[in-house]
Amino acid sequence: MADLDKLNLRHLYYFWVIAREGAIVRAAEHLDLTPQTLSGQLAAFESALGNALFRRANRSLQLTDFGQTVFSYADDMFQTAQALTDVLRQPPENRPLSLSLGIAASIHKLIAFSLTAPALALSREVRLNCRTGDTAALLKRLGQRELDVVLTDCLPDSREASQFRSYRLASSSMSLFAAPELANRLSGNFPASLDGQPFLATSLDAPYIHALMNWFSSQGIRVKLVAEVDDSALIKVFGREGLGYFAAPTSIREEVCRQYQVIHVASIGDVRDTLYAVTRARGGHNEAVAELLKERPDLTD
Repeated sequence: MADLDKLNLRHLYYFWVIAREGAIVRAAEHLDLTPQTLSGQLAAFESALGNALFRRANRSLQLTDFGQTVFSYADDMFQTAQALTDVLRQPPENRPLSLSLGIAASIHKLIAFSLTAPALALSREVRLNCRTGDTAALLKRLGQRELDVVLTDCLPDSREASQFRSYRLASSSMSLFAAPELANRLSGNFPASLDGQPFLATSLDAPYIHALMNWFSSQGIRVKLVAEVDDSALIKVFGREGLGYFAAPTSIREEVCRQYQVIHVASIGDVRDTLYAVTRARGGHNEAVAELLKERPDLTD
């Protein structure tokens, strides 16, 4: 295979058109070239690649296995190029905005949606690309410009703080939830009723889990950790099935109860979940990111 710097993109385009049209004559008409010229260009391209791209059968051209491989890549390239051309033909103010969003796995997805909703409500089209994972991995991708903004429940550590800007988005007390049978047992004589009962935790590194564990300790409650579930939606499913009680922000209490058929046991005002948006320290924001950060306090200043 020819090296990338030796790959003639014009020849690749000619080949792509020939493959789509199925014949050199029709391709030549499309490209406004003579069939003889186009045949010569195809021969030169096959020679450069060192393999035949077509075989002739019953006066038609059929792709070889090698030609099919080359065509699959060329098709992706030129379809993308055509989509880009269509976008660039639009006035700048009508072009879709891209929002590449990272969401820490420990963040409750109902809240993540509500925080993202203002950016999606713009009159201009927004194309959203979401990625979930642990905060450290998401911040690395943010620094590599693979993401525009990261929603997380913990701030970047001091060693990398200069690379990023952080904004406080929301804060809520935490509440405990459980399936009806377990909730009935926990509701009486709270919080002593929690002692030794099965508890479901999101990532033990989540700040609100640290605060909750400290609160348990201050109340003399022995925690029976039965599962660590690094996904805020999955932990609610496990809770619904009665595997244990779990914590979620009080701000989404009604929706959690409705969607997962669980019971609100109690709110704990001393334990709070605070969420942040993190962007790169340098460079501006597009309109979608700016809307997400609108009127949010910048903690970096």
